[in-house]
Amino acid sequence: MGRDLTALFDPRSVAVVGASDDPAKYGHAVAAQALRAPDRRPVHLVNRRGGAVLGRTAAPSLSAIGEPVDLVVISVPGAGFEAAVDEALACGARAIVAITAGFAEAGPAGLARQRAITARVRAAGAVLVGPNCLGIADNTTELYLASDRFAPGGVALLSQSGNLALELQLRGEPHGLGYSRFVSLGNQADVTLVDLVEDCARHDATSAIAVYAEDFGDGRAFAAAAAAAGKPVVLLTAGRGTASARSARSHTGALTTSADVVAAACREAGVELVRTPREMTVVLAALGAGVRSSGRRTAVFTDGGGHGAVAADAAEDAGLAVPEFGAPTQDRLRSVLWEQSSVANPVDLAGMGEQRPRSYADTVGELLASDEVDAVLMTGYFGGYAAAEGGLGGGPAGGSVLADGEAAAAKEIVAHLTARPKPLVVQSMYPQSPSCRALAESGVPVFAATEDAARALAAMTGRGTADALGVPPLPPAAAALEDPGYHGVRALLGGAGVPFPAAHEITDESGLLAAAAGFDGPYVLKALHVLHKSDAGGVALRLADRAALLAAYREMHARLGAPAYSVEAMADLTDGVELIVGVNQDPRFGPIALVGLGGVLTETLRDVAFAPAPVPARRAEALLRGLRSAALLDGVRGRPALDVAAAAAVIERITTVAAAHPEIAELEVNPLLLRPDGALALDARAVLR
Repeated sequence: MGRDLTALFDPRSVAVVGASDDPAKYGHAVAAQALRAPDRRPVHLVNRRGGAVLGRTAAPSLSAIGEPVDLVVISVPGAGFEAAVDEALACGARAIVAITAGFAEAGPAGLARQRAITARVRAAGAVLVGPNCLGIADNTTELYLASDRFAPGGVALLSQSGNLALELQLRGEPHGLGYSRFVSLGNQADVTLVDLVEDCARHDATSAIAVYAEDFGDGRAFAAAAAAAGKPVVLLTAGRGTASARSARSHTGALTTSADVVAAACREAGVELVRTPREMTVVLAALGAGVRSSGRRTAVFTDGGGHGAVAADAAEDAGLAVPEFGAPTQDRLRSVLWEQSSVANPVDLAGMGEQRPRSYADTVGELLASDEVDAVLMTGYFGGYAAAEGGLGGGPAGGSVLADGEAAAAKEIVAHLTARPKPLVVQSMYPQSPSCRALAESGVPVFAATEDAARALAAMTGRGTADALGVPPLPPAAAALEDPGYHGVRALLGGAGVPFPAAHEITDESGLLAAAAGFDGPYVLKALHVLHKSDAGGVALRLADRAALLAAYREMHARLGAPAYSVEAMADLTDGVELIVGVNQDPRFGPIALVGLGGVLTETLRDVAFAPAPVPARRAEALLRGLRSAALLDGVRGRPALDVAAAAAVIERITTVAAAHPEIAELEVNPLLLRPDGALALDARAVLR
């Protein structure tokens, strides 16, 4: 059900502790905002000197108010913060918004203070936002406890940055974006991002949740909450390029970055991941249109070849498809366009718009009606005729005739969209023209930049949600791995059904010969307890017989002096492809799996994909099919197709084992040999925390 945050967003009464007449103090800004709705609930201003603040009598303390206060905002110097919290709880506060800074962000001593305060708040049955936050606002309950105003609307904005929140508000204004709620996350000492996502998911007035976060706390819980929200979640985060484990001891650890982890979690949760405030605004504006499609077949429609070509490239870069239309759609387009128009996709009016502006609407109508089209991107000059008439600059001569025709076309486009709702986005050289504003006011997203229009359409076609399976639950924790050595890891994985070639651990020549007697050659010899065995020359392959095995052992032992070795049956590499499967424990998102092209060139090729572990076989196969080298799986140059389903089943087993062993920091099978007749693990290693 989640935590009850009613007292936070719809309190019966509010007090601002640290309210001030000094405009340089944050208590002044919060108090001024709180007084915007004095008739909704009692608002009390508290200043230790008493007197008047903002023309109202201020109480010298919370106790002096003489009645319980539901929500208390605390904006006082750090030295007085604990006392203010204790007094708020004593006065019956059920929610506290802590503006005051100087806690966990200041070091270990501040963290200890923060934890002690949080424990007192929770023991009293109250909730706390912050500390070190910039306040909250809820337009639906007329609660204004932040320094800035937020235009009303359907987006809940949860942000660790006040300035970014302000930028998002400014960028959203031209698109008509407004906000149901704003919460500055602060240190998340008590109320966390997960709590807020869950509450906003239950909030009827919130249609989308926008998040800027640097610290997810429990990232896996955030992803699960976003997946369960039932409404769009858009995430902007920072630090995505920092390696999560710079001292990684496996290929998996070395290849896994924060960017990979966050992107994988967002994909599984159906979260729209964005890189900039501008992109977040674009996606939110698109999602506000309400029309979604799971298909990605996009019709690019233009009135100029250049715009069409650029838009087609931008659409494909955004993950959309721009297929050539079949004969039925082309024939329907020819019925409304003139001979020189292009109808293959992109569709180009080729000058017809200047002769008959309503041809824009006719074309959009046919595209929306086509079974070959999931979405439409209209790009180019539309809006220019009305812009010229309205004095907005540009546009050919033609006066009101063309402007009137364009205005009529805009109305007809809206009518077509109402009759056959599909995602439609417009890029215009004149986005502020009357015709384009008419489209925007009817719910059609309009942008000045081609790349923005393409990104918006990608969001509307479910690029971020179409393949979401949800964040997999972690399996019950298994007994800790006692033997992290090579054969101990093989035994752990083998017990879960991961197939390996026959192998024996040996420490001397007599053990080597005894092991070799157990199966026929060719043999493999591996030096154990050597980091990156292949790089160190600690692997010898294709040893034809026992004599070759013994010779290889003597040479390798003289060179490396390893304490133990493994004698193994040589696998048949014919028609096989080497894969890598690994799991890295991320401090925020838990176990994250990597699959990709393996072998000794893993880090050089970097053809890998990521997902939260454990990875179901269905997702594992999709990850393999999405690799750059995926064509190898289906056979090339006369080679047979490989058993991808077998590899996917093994990936599920490996990642489930890793997810059940949190003491393992890195678990890796490399290579996993994939052949036409199945999959076989040829090497494995584990690194404990």
